[in-house]
Parts: sequence; C-alpha cells; structure tokens
Amino acid sequence: MDIFSSAVLNRVVQDLKSTVRPPFLLNRYFGEVSVSTQEKIFFDVLTGKPRLAPFCSPLVEGQIVQSQGYQTNSFAPAYIKDKRVFEDGKPVRRRAGQPIYGALDPMTNRQLAIAQESEDQLGMLQRRMEWMAAEVLRTGKVTVSGEKYPTTVVDFGRDASLTVVLSGGAKWDQGSATPLADLESWAGLVRTKSGASPIDVIMAQNVWNLFREFDEVKDLLSSQLNLSSRTSIDVGPDAAKLGFTDKGTVGDYHIWIYHDQYVDEDGVTQDFLPDDYILMPAATLEGVQHYGAIKDEAAGMQALDYFSKSWTQPDPAVRFLMLQSAPLVVPYRVNATLSVKVK
Repeated sequence: MDIFSSAVLNRVVQDLKSTVRPPFLLNRYFGEVSVSTQEKIFFDVLTGKPRLAPFCSPLVEGQIVQSQGYQTNSFAPAYIKDKRVFEDGKPVRRRAGQPIYGALDPMTNRQLAIAQESEDQLGMLQRRMEWMAAEVLRTGKVTVSGEKYPTTVVDFGRDASLTVVLSGGAKWDQGSATPLADLESWAGLVRTKSGASPIDVIMAQNVWNLFREFDEVKDLLSSQLNLSSRTSIDVGPDAAKLGFTDKGTVGDYHIWIYHDQYVDEDGVTQDFLPDDYILMPAATLEGVQHYGAIKDEAAGMQALDYFSKSWTQPDPAVRFLMLQSAPLVVPYRVNATLSVKVK
C-alpha cells in the first residue's frame, strides 16, 4: 500500500482528529458541516417577521398571505494551501524523544513525520475555523485576507444593538455595575431580535475575575457546589488542554471561561476571545461550517472539507505534503448571538 497516496493521507488525518484540541466555539455553535463542489458558498437567510394570522368571516374567501421572504448570499472563500517539505536526508536523523541509539529505520521515521505534520496541518485548519467562529460571534462578521486574495469583510448583517460596549458606571470594573441585571437585559434583547433564548455566557478570564467579585454573584455561587472558591482555570487536569473552563450555572445562565489562544502570522500569541469581552450565543444559532470546492483534480472533483496529498520531485530529492481547504463559518440566525465589551 502506498502510504503517501491521497486516500491514505486523508484517512491518516481523519484518524488523528481526536488528538487535536477540540475547537470549543466551532463544535458547540457551528456543529453542522456542509461541503460543496462549487467555488462559491451559497446560504439563505430568512428575512420574514413574526406575523399574526388574519381574521375573516367564514363566508368569504380565504385571505391571501404573502410567503416569508429570504435573501440568498454568496461568498467565494479564501483558499488554504498548507504545504510542507521533507528533504530526503531528514529521515535518518533522530526524532525528538527517540533514544540516542537504536532509533527507528529511516522509512519508519518518514512515515511518523508525515503523520505528525498531517496532524499539525489539520490542527492549523481547525484553529483557523475556530478563529472565524470567534470573530463571527463577537462582531457578526469576519475579515478574510491572504496572499493574492483581496481583503474582504463578510458581514452577516447582525443587528447593531447586539454589539454592546459598556461605558461609565455600567462597566463591570465599577462598583455601581449590575452584572446579573445586565445578563437578563442582554438575553431579552437577543429574544427580541431573533426569538432565541441565550443560556450560555462565555467570558474572557479577566471578565470572570470581575464577575465573581460582585456580592449578588457570590450569593448565587456559594449555594452551588462551592463554586465561589473556584477563582481560576482549575476544573480538572485537562482544563488547559481543552481551552475552556465550565464554571457551572449562575441563576439561569451557564458560565464558561474561554481561554484558548493561537499564534498569529507575526508570531504573537493572541486570545480567541480578547480580554474584557462576553459572548452570549443561543443554541439555536444554526451555525454551519461551509467548505467550497477543492481546486485540485487529484481530489476527484468531490465535495470535501479538506484534501491532503503528497508527491515527490527527483532532483533534488524532496517529498511534499499539502492540505487544501476552502472554509467559511456561517451563522444562519445571526441575531441569536450578542457580544459585550464590559470594561
């Protein structure tokens, strides 16, 4: 069997999915996956309003009611082409963690290197998708840019009132702030704009540190599993690996700390959810991971979320490994989420 064939490489990456940190926002709010053989991604957004059925006499004809409208949007997503190079001299070198003597044979080392790099490629793709999910939930839009790809803002049309910035005494670093009343008000705003009821409250770490210090919050926390003593990322040994911490419920709301990070193109570590921010997404957001066409005949013109392939060149002797994808996350009920900058 050719372990470097596209079919085997894609299977290798599939098998390695469980070893990559699960993307919290992507999995929780954009769980549906849609793949296409078209270059553009098309998605419909309902534009109707909550209407009342019309009254009439039983002796007259039925009243004609116009159907709900919808708007079809399209977007040609930026392409991802993650390409790695394997020089033929490298397999004979000892890999990290291997004993100084008795190392594996060169071909086995090459296979392990391919598997490791495939996992890293998939991890980078998932982090890019998580980054898009975080941007969409925080701003209602996402900015896509890249080499020879014009910077494009994909605006999903979230109502401007659902992007909140607190000021003055309302900021959560002020003693006059009322965080529980704020949560109720913001949840009501989401219900008004979308009909959805948000239960999840996702906080940056510094926001949680502010939130838990309010007396009204402490009273609720102290009555629930002694949560008031949990002040940092300390829920089990795997909390740092998962990128989020479940803080339980406060009143009607499920509180999460989201502390996952990524390294940007300049090598700077960034938070997916910046300091000072809260997200309130509803479970009925109807988020979808869309994937456009893979522009590679070797992919068999099939609808795929990603495609891996490997090939060699004879002189100089080099093997290449490449992962391709054309992703975009779409919130079909964009008004079912709200973000707040609390300080």
